[in-house]
Amino acid sequence: MAETIFAKIIRREVPATIEYEDDLCLAFHDVSPQAPTHLLVIPKQPIPSLAAVTDADSPLLGHLVRVATRLAQQLGLGDGYRLVINCGHHGGQTVDHLHVHLLGGRPFSWPPG
Repeated sequence: MAETIFAKIIRREVPATIEYEDDLCLAFHDVSPQAPTHLLVIPKQPIPSLAAVTDADSPLLGHLVRVATRLAQQLGLGDGYRLVINCGHHGGQTVDHLHVHLLGGRPFSWPPG
């Protein structure tokens, strides 16, 4: 897997507004927000995409979702929020490091773009 901007953020080589960190993941504000609240929750373990996840990664994926939901609560997104994982080029993935988008602070429509 080629090095990504997210690896540099994890190592603090690239600045980010970090909202949360633990041994398994990091959550920070997106530099190009698509909603009033837009965080990325990323595993510290580099996984290129959702397509590369194995059964062994299941606890980590659950952890990422739990972190995102706790952040949503802490950030006052009680009216609702959206979690998104883009996978592959056609799925809109632009960084080859698995990440969960936490979006909130405005109404969303369905279907998405």
